[in-house]
Amino acid sequence: MFRVMFYSPRIAPNTGNAIRMVAGTGAELHLVEPLGFDLSEPKLRRAGLDYHDLASVTVHPSLPAAWAALRPDRVFAFTAHATTSFADVRYRAGDVLLFGPEPTGLDAATLADDHITEQVRIPMLPGRRSLNLSNAAAVAVYEAWRQHRFAGAV
Repeated sequence: MFRVMFYSPRIAPNTGNAIRMVAGTGAELHLVEPLGFDLSEPKLRRAGLDYHDLASVTVHPSLPAAWAALRPDRVFAFTAHATTSFADVRYRAGDVLLFGPEPTGLDAATLADDHITEQVRIPMLPGRRSLNLSNAAAVAVYEAWRQHRFAGAV
């Protein structure tokens, strides 16, 4: 399945919503420290509800540690500055879908990381800054999963 990576997420409810999304899709969620919250925060638990035991969530102490653990073949960095639409990618199982922290997104140094295969964007109307992090991740995962005919779904 697909691997969603939040690099230094700041808002607990977004991560809670992502936990719920990966539980429902079979994707993995990888959180790269530093986190802007404690994983036991009530807002995170409330958003994730009872899905924590159904979700694959891993916390990595740094981006290099995450790369070492995952050894990804392909990493797609989601950024409003990209020109390629995320919908133009043919996703493969094991791909990493990388998202940056709220509200700044991925910084230039992270976007220049050698592990990143391509920078992609989710199209939006002009004048809009960005989607909510958990919504953007859900849009991306569902597109990748759709391309695989929602394998495993009922």
